[in-house]
Amino acid sequence: MTSNNRVVVLVDAFASARCLAPLFRARGVTCVHVRSTPEIPGVYASSFRPDDFAAEIVHDGDVAATAAALAAYAPVGLLPGIERAVMLADELSELLDLPANGTALSPTRRDKFRMIETVRQAGVPATGQLLAADLDTLLDWYGRGDGGRVVLKPVSSAGNDGVFFCDTAEEVRSAFTKLIGTRSVLGQHNEAVLAQEYLVGNEYIVNTVSLDGRHRVTDIWKMHHISANGVRDLPAGAELLPRHGSEQDALVEHTLLVLDALGIRNGPAHSELKLTPKGPRLVETGARICGADVHVPTGAAIGESQLDWTVDAYAFPERFAQRWESSYELLKHARIVNMVSPVQGTLSGYPQLAELKGLESFHDAVFRVNPGDPVHRSVDDWTFPLRVFLAHETESAVARDCVSARYLDGPGFYDVLVANDAP
Repeated sequence: MTSNNRVVVLVDAFASARCLAPLFRARGVTCVHVRSTPEIPGVYASSFRPDDFAAEIVHDGDVAATAAALAAYAPVGLLPGIERAVMLADELSELLDLPANGTALSPTRRDKFRMIETVRQAGVPATGQLLAADLDTLLDWYGRGDGGRVVLKPVSSAGNDGVFFCDTAEEVRSAFTKLIGTRSVLGQHNEAVLAQEYLVGNEYIVNTVSLDGRHRVTDIWKMHHISANGVRDLPAGAELLPRHGSEQDALVEHTLLVLDALGIRNGPAHSELKLTPKGPRLVETGARICGADVHVPTGAAIGESQLDWTVDAYAFPERFAQRWESSYELLKHARIVNMVSPVQGTLSGYPQLAELKGLESFHDAVFRVNPGDPVHRSVDDWTFPLRVFLAHETESAVARDCVSARYLDGPGFYDVLVANDAP
């Protein structure tokens, strides 16, 4: 391999990370893929694009051997694609002496309980929580609180997998029983359950890319939730916010403190926060790019996305250094609409798809369910049949079309061949 051919390594380039390799390649950078396990988790299998890579190395558990195999390509950077790849990427980067976040705080960046405790110990206001491996301890913690709603979830997972909102001791008991001893969507065993106070307030996303401790805010989103199909706070979409504003400035200040506390000095990060009456509080931070193909509407509205900044940080650090202190500006307004299926069965088609695509601000859509595929009632991030991206110069057009898309969504939007009414 020639010395002027720069190489970047991606670990588990699935889901939205599938779009990184083409961006690197378009700018003259070769990509090598590392698969962290022999088998790709089912939820990610269809998103992998092996042809985007010059080579693939399947990690067999021997980190030193995988690092030695990668060293032959003389990579200039290495980063994780999805949440489960974060710790392996940290180890490999450290062994290869590449820009990274180190391994000292790797478990903290993957374990949601340790994450919050680390943030708290750094002096950053944080959520009240408990890690419970047995039901009695959990119920005692709940009983000593003020009552009301709490959140139970796996210590390590992705999306809103295994998240339960509980208002009573009986609901706490039921959620714990459903979680303990099971496996998360990433195939990890739930040996304990994370319980947290319910944070009152709007939820936000702050996406960043860092280089040597310099943090660039690439996009900020305000989440929209609905109650549907028996699920409270189902994430139904989001709207892109300008870089500055009273809410954004408070959220960014808190996020940057979190990144420093978690040792995230290099690479992309995806932070979820709530703006409570007491100020911002971290829900969780992932040391990887944002999922849900958020880069698509971000690119349309701003002109570049977190993925573009990630390419700069790893392959063109000089360009990153020249621009990181600037603030993004909205060229267009953008929203995301997760279509929420109320039906299940075998999908025949989307009868009103043309009407949806005819909305003035319609930009693109990502389909998770196509005709002939099974469609399920939407209850989490994995069961939305399609995600709609809106972008337009006029904010009112985007707001109107967001409501119009939600109006179209319903039983009539889905033509189901074989309905199944079983829960």
